[in-house]
Amino acid sequence: MKPKLILAILLFASLSCTNKSAQDQSEATNPSGESSFQWANANVYFLLTDRFANGDITNDFAYDRKRDGAKFRSYEGGDIRGIIQKLDAGYFDSLGISAIWTTPVFENIHGAVDEGSGKTYAYHGYWPIDWTNIDANLGTLADYKELIDKAHAHGIRVLMDVIINHTGPHTDMDNAWPDSWVRQGPPCTHVNYETNVDCALAGHLPDIRTDSDEPVELPPFLLDKWKEEGRLDQELAELDAFFERTGYPRAPRFYLIKWITDYVRDLGIDGFRVDTAKHTEAYVWDELFKEAQLAFEEWKKNNPDAVLDETPFYMVGEVYGFSIYSGESYNYGDTAVNFYDNGFQSLINFSFKDDAKKQPEELFSQYSDALNGVLAGKELLNYLDSHDDGSPYDRMREKPFEAGTKLLLSPGTAQVYYGDETARPLQFEDIGHDADLRSFMNWEDLKDNTSKNGYTTSDVFAHYAKLGRFRRAHPAVGAGVHKKLLDAPYTFSRTLDDDKVVVVLDKTEEPIDVSSVFGDGTVLTDYYSGTKATVQDGKVSFDSSFEILLIGK
Repeated sequence: MKPKLILAILLFASLSCTNKSAQDQSEATNPSGESSFQWANANVYFLLTDRFANGDITNDFAYDRKRDGAKFRSYEGGDIRGIIQKLDAGYFDSLGISAIWTTPVFENIHGAVDEGSGKTYAYHGYWPIDWTNIDANLGTLADYKELIDKAHAHGIRVLMDVIINHTGPHTDMDNAWPDSWVRQGPPCTHVNYETNVDCALAGHLPDIRTDSDEPVELPPFLLDKWKEEGRLDQELAELDAFFERTGYPRAPRFYLIKWITDYVRDLGIDGFRVDTAKHTEAYVWDELFKEAQLAFEEWKKNNPDAVLDETPFYMVGEVYGFSIYSGESYNYGDTAVNFYDNGFQSLINFSFKDDAKKQPEELFSQYSDALNGVLAGKELLNYLDSHDDGSPYDRMREKPFEAGTKLLLSPGTAQVYYGDETARPLQFEDIGHDADLRSFMNWEDLKDNTSKNGYTTSDVFAHYAKLGRFRRAHPAVGAGVHKKLLDAPYTFSRTLDDDKVVVVLDKTEEPIDVSSVFGDGTVLTDYYSGTKATVQDGKVSFDSSFEILLIGK
């Protein structure tokens, strides 16, 4: 048998075993069978749909799109079907993922533009043209429903990436939205509130007139499109019903709110990641959240057997530049806005990648103190790298183990960017802007167990998987109160109600004192090695060759 085939078989077996292990651990933590899920502790997997996995090659060239863009700037074949296949294989279960966030699935502009770095298509999903339709390069509405249903069957939530701020740029292949819907300028200069909100983002993205309450007519190109697709009457009837129910004026933002929340009502989307939140009036997000909440409750009422638990609808916002140091409000320079008071339960934390350079105790205690102090009742989404942050924590992938440890053991919600767990390269020559952060998922490296920088891809994957499953099994890891127990070896506890864990980094051979957390006779598991031990005289000792102990019931 060929070595690659043997490794593939072993990897699949490992995924199956870890999937069962994660399930067993979850049941042990929740003997009643009730979910202990909390967004404050979630392990969110963020992926670019077009760059993750190609499950259906028949949709690779939808809308006559071609692969003639600059490097990493054409559609490369990833789709919703590819995500479904990885779900079926247990890939996300093995990593302890509790939520999947994909880039926007709305139909995007069909053509390409030159952003100054070469011909670029809307492979990233952030240039929408029709919010009521799934982009054909990514799949169909049926595919998206299957993804959500299967994710829920695995106990995994789905975050939909939503856009209200702008449309895609105009191209020769695409119709332009009328001036009654969008403004073409001035370009955003990010000096104060007005130059962040009442302007065209990136200088070329038509800005939706979200500030207007003036009724507008639907664009003729959209009506013609719906008629050609055989859904004109249905779309118009649904809009009539929406505006009659809500009493909202037929202004641009309310059309978009209707279209976006339809996915929640029809499919059971668990939450939104909101794009470019600081570039839109904050009250718009409150309006969106209220409609999404209603839609989510309606879906749960109509699909009682599919409801995971009583977790309410969730919104996390991209307020670019917001961080743990911002307090509750984002300061535009001349205006401070509290986005937490406008529909958001969580905001992306843009300082984590820099804070991760600190020693673990300084990092962990600072974040625990903030989330249980000035930000009590609020949430943060931490990340190390993403699709549009040009300064990732470890661009050269020289310290992937340290990266995983700090991200997945830090208080707050964790965002794993696709390929963090496989040390996917983030550095390429002669690629401008953000495209080098968006290469196709390096499945071959995982299959071949590639070695670089002194580690193997499977070792990095195993590290992320153990930390992720520990986090998913114990809400205290991300949502609990941190307490240092010992300097050497560095030992700390996290506590959230009845859930308690102890973590040891740089383990020695000496027994670990857990007397302040667990009583004598308690049987504990080290989630890193999979071994068990019983507390005696306040101490516990595990038969493990690893330097990390992840201890919990």
